[in-house]
Amino acid sequence: MVIQILKSKIHRVKITQAELNYVGSITIDEDLMDAANIIANERVQVVNNNNGARFETYAIKGARGSGTVCLNGATARLAQVGDIVIIMSYGFLPVEEAKTYEPVLVFPDNNNKLLS
Repeated sequence: MVIQILKSKIHRVKITQAELNYVGSITIDEDLMDAANIIANERVQVVNNNNGARFETYAIKGARGSGTVCLNGATARLAQVGDIVIIMSYGFLPVEEAKTYEPVLVFPDNNNKLLS
């Protein structure tokens, strides 16, 4: 048997843009994606700490070092610029391996930059 577990999390990043007239997705600074081991087009879950909204979309690369976290398409209606969100990705592992797996946790600063 395999189970789905938390693979990685970007904890408490600020929404910097919301682009309603876009095909869809969440644009994330490539530095944050690399740090969290999230790849382009990977399915992610987003939780909005300000209004409680939870939704799934896919990640696309934002400019490296920009601090960009932009909701695109319909998801732009689920957060305001300045809202704090958590971005999570999941993976499947055999139960025994899942028991010892440690997810990648990223804690950016207030400007969505990696802490040194």
